Amino acid sequence: MADSIPILYEDDALLVCVKPRGILSVKDASGKPAVTDGLPCPVFPVHRLDREATGLMVFAKTAACAAFLSDAMGKTVRKEYLAVCEGQPAPSSELTDLLYHDRVKNKTYVVKRRRNGVREARLSYEVLRGGEEASLLHVTLHTGRTHQIRVQFASRGFPLCGDRRYGAKTGGDLQLYAWRLTFPHPDGRTLCFTLPQELCPVSPDAE
Repeated sequence: MADSIPILYEDDALLVCVKPRGILSVKDASGKPAVTDGLPCPVFPVHRLDREATGLMVFAKTAACAAFLSDAMGKTVRKEYLAVCEGQPAPSSELTDLLYHDRVKNKTYVVKRRRNGVREARLSYEVLRGGEEASLLHVTLHTGRTHQIRVQFASRGFPLCGDRRYGAKTGGDLQLYAWRLTFPHPDGRTLCFTLPQELCPVSPDAE
């Protein structure tokens, strides 16, 4: 699997790679293949990406870097996605919901009231190209909840293309790509990576 995990950057503290579609971000009890199986060294996970999605991930190589990046998540880490949804939502907006993730069903739900396990989710987006059947979205996450982008758009009647779990009528692969990742390095630099065009079949620059 190592040859199938593109590594875009690596130093003594961390590495940035592209998670292929269909494998887990981190090894779990299921025994299914994970990104961490194919990396050249032991790493510490600091965030996750849906198994059905593909795109950029950063892993720490030391415990100190893992603590640093984990603290930066939700503060100075910026995660931007490209997604294709069914239908055509408003040109741009900020979406805020209360989400509950059912671990048994591995499915997230929008709920109306706070209770144990419910967390606030917030994202902003703009439509890059829209149409009656499908729209290309640029999404910026402000929180990192399980299946957040998928359920927030699906709950408004715009499921991501290919996302049968959340009501999509279209088949094929889930159209969700972790496209750009900006984060602080422990040495004081700010690093920014964009998913290589050859690994992303949708482009914000296409006419």
